[in-house]
Amino acid sequence: QVQLVEYGGGLVQPGGSLRLSCAASGNISSINAMGWYRQFPGKERELVAAITSGGSPNYVDSVNGRFTISRDNAKNTVYLQMNSLKPEDTAVYYCNAELFGIASMTLGYYWGQGTQVTVSS
Repeated sequence: QVQLVEYGGGLVQPGGSLRLSCAASGNISSINAMGWYRQFPGKERELVAAITSGGSPNYVDSVNGRFTISRDNAKNTVYLQMNSLKPEDTAVYYCNAELFGIASMTLGYYWGQGTQVTVSS
């Protein structure tokens, strides 16, 4: 079964740090672009950071300079290092990736299960 599994969410004080990870598993051969999204209560899901297959990152303005997205293709994993966290960062964070299977067949876009990040004193 193809899936994305997230780790690393939790409770942290303002100014603290967390590192999220998202690993793809199942019968996959490669991964194209990957990204992190977050969803505030009662709001639509929004893109936070994305990274191309070649490792080029992009960030939404509100996290630029504080968050860093990276990937390890050998481990089929994408990371989000979050520093200088603010209460406004509190949300459920989801990873997303376009996966490929046998003979480079496009499997489609998959979502992680979501992990809660809470920033509070």
